[in-house]
Amino acid sequence: MLSDHTLPNIEAASLQIPDSQSFATATKPASVHKPRILLLYGSLRERSFSRLVIEESARILLHFGAEVKIFNPTGLPQTDTTDADHPKVKELRDLMIWSEGQVWCSPERHGSMTSIFKSQIDWVPLSLGGVRPTQGKTLAVMQVSGGSQSFNAVNQMRILGRWMRMVTIPNQSSVAKAFMEFDDNNRMKPSPYYNRIVDVLEELMKFTLLLRDNKDYFVDRYSERVESAEQVSQRVNQRAI
Repeated sequence: MLSDHTLPNIEAASLQIPDSQSFATATKPASVHKPRILLLYGSLRERSFSRLVIEESARILLHFGAEVKIFNPTGLPQTDTTDADHPKVKELRDLMIWSEGQVWCSPERHGSMTSIFKSQIDWVPLSLGGVRPTQGKTLAVMQVSGGSQSFNAVNQMRILGRWMRMVTIPNQSSVAKAFMEFDDNNRMKPSPYYNRIVDVLEELMKFTLLLRDNKDYFVDRYSERVESAEQVSQRVNQRAI
């Protein structure tokens, strides 16, 4: 047993004890609008299989009752080659703020997500007024491969989601030999891969409905409560590290 239960380094006024009553108090009335889901893909090819997976996902999400928007990365400039007033950058950032949940799908290239996909994420600011614009939003990750099944891209996207303080759901999808999984009309064929995508999107909807009205409670942090908003903004927007 501990002989000393004191916490001399704690600022008592900023410390909140998590409990079910606190959660009940913090919970807002349930939203009645459709869950807002943003979908991103990572290839500019005319027949992009990551885009086809995203389009198939959008159809399933619409059936589940979501409002969906797909961002087309064509014309998005390389990071830091222009400013945030560029129309494609502004479109992407506005969609990030609009969304309550997101679906990411990238091809795996050289054992990694593509530069097209990563560039979209790199345009998302780390903070707006000291708060990450993506924090508390739900996220589902998927990838397509030209060969055997791999999980390198989805694993990397999980790291990105965590860094952006998103709630990445446990389930994920990796479609091997994606060129074999679509018919001549660019619709996905019935398969265990298709079933897994349905599983992922069903889970994403459940997590989004659970968290969207409560994310402020779940992402509220002691370390940030002890700082003023100005201090947080200065720390996360510092020009040099």
